Amino acid sequence: MNILTIDNITKSFGDRPLFDRTSFYLQEGEKVGIIGINGTGKSTLLKMMAGLEEPDEGSITRANHVVCSYLPQHPLFQEKDTVIEAVRRRCGADESQIKSMLTRLGVTDFEAVCGALSGGQRKRLALVAALLEPSDLLILDEPTNHLDHDMAQWLEEQLKSYAGAVVMVTHDRYFLDSVSNRIVEIDKGKIYSYQAGYAGFLELKAAREEAALASERKRKSILRKELEWVKRGARARTTKQKARLERYEELKNASAPAADGKVEISSVSSRLGKTTVEIDHISKAYGDKVLIRDFSYIFLKNDRVGFIGSNGCGKTTLMKILTGEILPDKGEIVLGQTVKIGYYAQEIGEMEMPAGKRVIDYIRDVAENVQTQEGSVSASQMLERFLFEGKDQCGLLSKLSGGEKRRLNLLKVLMGAPNVLILDEPTNDLDITTLTILEDYLDSFSGIVITVSHDRYFLDRIAKRIFVFTKGGELKQYEGGYTDYKIRLMSEDGEEKGRAADDSKDMGSSKDADSSKAAGGNKDGENLRNKKNSWKEPCKKLKFTYKEQKDYEVIEGEIAALEEKISGLEQQIMEAATDFVKLNELTGQKQQAEQELEEKMDRWMYLEDLKGRIEAQ
Repeated sequence: MNILTIDNITKSFGDRPLFDRTSFYLQEGEKVGIIGINGTGKSTLLKMMAGLEEPDEGSITRANHVVCSYLPQHPLFQEKDTVIEAVRRRCGADESQIKSMLTRLGVTDFEAVCGALSGGQRKRLALVAALLEPSDLLILDEPTNHLDHDMAQWLEEQLKSYAGAVVMVTHDRYFLDSVSNRIVEIDKGKIYSYQAGYAGFLELKAAREEAALASERKRKSILRKELEWVKRGARARTTKQKARLERYEELKNASAPAADGKVEISSVSSRLGKTTVEIDHISKAYGDKVLIRDFSYIFLKNDRVGFIGSNGCGKTTLMKILTGEILPDKGEIVLGQTVKIGYYAQEIGEMEMPAGKRVIDYIRDVAENVQTQEGSVSASQMLERFLFEGKDQCGLLSKLSGGEKRRLNLLKVLMGAPNVLILDEPTNDLDITTLTILEDYLDSFSGIVITVSHDRYFLDRIAKRIFVFTKGGELKQYEGGYTDYKIRLMSEDGEEKGRAADDSKDMGSSKDADSSKAAGGNKDGENLRNKKNSWKEPCKKLKFTYKEQKDYEVIEGEIAALEEKISGLEQQIMEAATDFVKLNELTGQKQQAEQELEEKMDRWMYLEDLKGRIEAQ
């Protein structure tokens, strides 16, 4: 059943056109993810769906009795309301339900007033209200912002089991793939629908763009032939010849497919000397709450390190200690003389981005020019590379969307030519296109990258080492990206359970001995224990077999080769989107390579686990 129809709408924001005679529909129970470059109108579209804004032209029709629940990107509450009052005012749920879900999302001070809450806490309050409000259509604007990894996974399960329809704007690619069964893209004023998750969308979009380019090539070919005919001239103006002239004019005036605007980030960094950033036994606490306990680490050149942990555990505090904004209670941070830190903060305040300042002046405050691989580039040229055209550069910061402000702030950080880049939740409010380009840029960035992120995809793409905040303020180190960390964590959980089972057996043995002692005295009990010990097989020292040793030496290279092979096949699949015979052949090869990769990963997990047990002997 069709529950929402957007028909032929046009919408502008000031002098900026957002939608140009485009349409959209929503079926009952669908899970739709909306994506597009910042500033294309994603949040505006959600507001129109929720009935909070109207199109300039066209119509929006909702089925009878359809109730919408809406989570805004930046929710507002009455400053004096307590947490419970604020949520109940929006959804009317009972107190026990509200407290249970708030606790699940890390909000436990139910009597705190909204005026004292952070932006992240307010967002979680609004998310709880949206989830608890009875509705047929759940509309969510960036629901994973300010959620840690466990919260995001919990929300995934909530939305997958949600009975009504869901429409959401999110940059979280793993989240999109897990929840969505349809992707809707806003591109140059039009809405395109893809009946697939995020991975499928990438393939289908490539096919759409290739078809558009093929159509353009055909148009140009026909136009050349028609042009030759026109140049030869026609001696008689027959009806047929007039038709050809009209056809020529039509082909000549047709618009070529517009290319997507893409952020271009040139390599901008300063030389990094021998001494980089050294963390020497630092600790930090607020009252009785210990955030960081005796943490030491020396960042290597070109290090790629991710920090994760629950909300409020101290991740941002650590980033601010690294920048010198906050001092540790104990220990020190040693910075090399050539270290130049660029800090991309989680939240941008009014002081950092004054509403009355022009976009170009905001960047010129850092530098008029910057040296890149292509040579000297002006502030204005860098703005163009970040999709701020000439007229936009003279506009005020107050006119920018939240995502555009984040993109502009990222440019400002990079204009400082840092060699140590600290990114605190960089994926919040950045569109997926900008994120993928940022990830590519970080691959070639000549310096250290330190990031705090809840985005699992981003961490897998960027991090080579993960530090996890524990409850006691200690930081535990894991090699690899986020998925590698989760695999290792599962292995550790298995080891813990195994040790618990062994302890249980030992306790049973002790109880048997104690029973014997009670029945026959100390001497009999001791004899029984000695006799039991004599039954044990001699302990064999664990070690790799010859084959296991050989496998361990080469398996990481084999995994990397398979990942590269799969990446190459995915590229070929996109290029062969219209050749169905070739597409089937390539898809089969990709599935086989993915199966081999899964087997190799299982083998790698086994060998890593065995190596850990060997080293622990």
